[in-house]
Amino acid sequence: MPEPTAPSARFRSARFWLITLAALVVMVVTASLGRWQLGRAQLKLDLQASIEARGAQPALDTPAVLAVASTEALLHRQAQLQGQWVAAATVWLENRPMAGRSGFIVVTPLRLEGSERTVLVQRGWVPRDFQDRTRLPALDTPQGMVQVRGRLAPPPSRLFEPGAAAPGPIRQNIELAAYARETGLALLDLSLLQTGDAGDGLLRDWPRFAADVSKHHGYAFQWFGLCALTGLLYVWFQFIAPRRQRHRPAP
Repeated sequence: MPEPTAPSARFRSARFWLITLAALVVMVVTASLGRWQLGRAQLKLDLQASIEARGAQPALDTPAVLAVASTEALLHRQAQLQGQWVAAATVWLENRPMAGRSGFIVVTPLRLEGSERTVLVQRGWVPRDFQDRTRLPALDTPQGMVQVRGRLAPPPSRLFEPGAAAPGPIRQNIELAAYARETGLALLDLSLLQTGDAGDGLLRDWPRFAADVSKHHGYAFQWFGLCALTGLLYVWFQFIAPRRQRHRPAP
């Protein structure tokens, strides 16, 4: 019977070092991916905290909004704006669900007091008529100076739309530059999500940003688990199993 290979010779073997290198690479990569997932989760939590902090600040008025050069600094702030509705430019964005139903988001430009600048106001949601999708409900849009309260947000979100955007009051999306050329309005690069009860029957159950980090924590747990498993298997097959084999009594 051949004698077992000496430990020093086994440690010097190419196979041992190849397996060691492979195990180290796998452990480094999986540990890095786990930390990356934790980092992504923390970024989302930091973003949520920043949005909540902005929302808790005092509401901006019209002069304050017009005085800020960067619209990025205005996002997620509460605002109370004065101006006049541009009712003729109202757009009904279709295929926008709210409260589990399909309908329209009503968007009307508001020309701000003392300025030619205009902001798109996402006024609220109405259900669609499933018998006739072109039938729109009556909407009361007051004339003269009005005061609108809400939360400053990016322009209305875009949905997938094959081909060019269709004109008319019912649309899938609003492309800000094209809409500004069409209406001749000087639009700010943001919108106002109107809040509160304006007596117009529109639903304003706007979604709030909530950082869902459970997915990232789950992925991190899997990567760290794979890292630990690789280390355990390496120790078992490289050290424990050969030692047990050497000390096993001969038959």
